Amino acid sequence: MAKVLIVAEHDGRRLNPSTARCVSCARALPEPEIAIAVLAADGSAVSEQAAALSGVHHVLRIDNPANAHALAATWAPQVAALAKGFTHVLGPSTTFGKDLMPRVAALLGAPQLSDIMAVESAQRFRRPVYAGNAILTVEVPAGTQLVATVRVASFEAAPEGGSAAIESIPLSLDLPTHTRFVSLSSGATDRPDLQAARRVVSGGRAFGSAEKFNLLYSLADKLGAAVGASRAAVDAGYAPNDLQVGQTGKIIAPELYVAIGISGAIQHLTGIKDARTIVAINKDAEAPIFEVADIGLVGDLFTILPELEQLLGSQGSA
Repeated sequence: MAKVLIVAEHDGRRLNPSTARCVSCARALPEPEIAIAVLAADGSAVSEQAAALSGVHHVLRIDNPANAHALAATWAPQVAALAKGFTHVLGPSTTFGKDLMPRVAALLGAPQLSDIMAVESAQRFRRPVYAGNAILTVEVPAGTQLVATVRVASFEAAPEGGSAAIESIPLSLDLPTHTRFVSLSSGATDRPDLQAARRVVSGGRAFGSAEKFNLLYSLADKLGAAVGASRAAVDAGYAPNDLQVGQTGKIIAPELYVAIGISGAIQHLTGIKDARTIVAINKDAEAPIFEVADIGLVGDLFTILPELEQLLGSQGSA
């Protein structure tokens, strides 16, 4: 039997979809008994959402004012204390998980495996290397506690329908004070989260300026899509770096990915290869993006985008 502890990613009110994808990974282990740890100042709402995920047996709720913000230095000792008796400790391979899980592994003196994309057994896993051009099989010695991050783009989110028990866990620990939360700056938007969105529209350097890149937002709004960007567009200052998609940005797996003015460098393709349907618009018919696209359109984006918006508008009013 695999006893699995998953660290919930959340914003204090809503459970991030990455946690449900970690549950799907855990369910692929043999005879899994799955617990989700919810660390928060008040984890009542998030705990209920976690308990509703199918396959989850227990939710461990740890309320502490120090957990109001997801500081890895503060959370790691608590996760390590909770992890005793668990065979696997999982977190998402997101900015949150990449910050937290190495600290947990260090405190436990356990090996860490990054970016699990497939489970072969309780000890054998597959993960991508070399920008996804090769798949590495990793085997952990039997009896070894494993800390790992899950490549969320490789797993479907676990459905709701569960009714796990929620248990409040009192932890008496001296938490580090050398790290403190100061502020969080992020652009206000009503668009879906890039890593969880079912539809994503991304733009590249071909837009030519930040002002012209704004054309992308209008199309995204009509599609109900999140907005992404290539590294070239981010480096050029057309879009903020939190929109970057690719090997050094966000790895995503939407149902629909629309790449506009993106040539398709291997680093970008690494971030989108798990998308269900890829649509590419580029005036260069030889652009590498067309090699992976399900639908390709060769043409000037500044001509095609207005036509697309007009077609979408007419469908909406029909």
